Amino acid sequence: MMGRMSRRCVLVGVGAVVACSVLPARPYQQRREWPLAVQRPASLPSARDRLVLPGTVLLVREMQAAPGLDTRGLRTLLPDGAERLDNWEEWAVPPSQGVGACLRQWLAASGRFAAVLMPGSEAAADLVLESQLEAFVGVQATGRARVTFSLVLLRRARGRDVPVLQRTITGEAPLGATDGPALAASLQAALAQALAQAEAALAPFAGGPI
Repeated sequence: MMGRMSRRCVLVGVGAVVACSVLPARPYQQRREWPLAVQRPASLPSARDRLVLPGTVLLVREMQAAPGLDTRGLRTLLPDGAERLDNWEEWAVPPSQGVGACLRQWLAASGRFAAVLMPGSEAAADLVLESQLEAFVGVQATGRARVTFSLVLLRRARGRDVPVLQRTITGEAPLGATDGPALAASLQAALAQALAQAEAALAPFAGGPI
């Protein structure tokens, strides 16, 4: 009697395993990466176009990330105030790194400075720019993509860095949808607007035309 009951239990167990194995698997979702690269439009006027040769050298330090902005997933601010982080749609690099590189390249392309240096350069700089990414998100309630970063400009004098400008920059662009491609495109459009504002804020210190 005990032998038959044992065999029955074994058979039931095997059947349960087989039944579990034929359940539909969770659909595979591929992670997508979006490049974070915004360039200064060639159509914008440049100081070099006016044959102005400013002598100011600018060192742009690495952009820092505010708490919570050190991950690569695309962010959406929901109408109830909660923030959604998409783990399947992400930037190719951390946002602060990408935005910082775009800022450096944009200022170099503006032609307002004799040179725009990267961290680690041994060349002497007249000005030092520090920055921090504060927001990089699509806001559903307003239908806008928003990019915010803070700037602190320092002038080097007698071995000291003296603050000469502190500014918070915000760029916005329409948010048509919150899927990966639309959100990435809207955020990059908002970043382009913010970078243009940053250039205008720094122009009076560049030595070239405003």
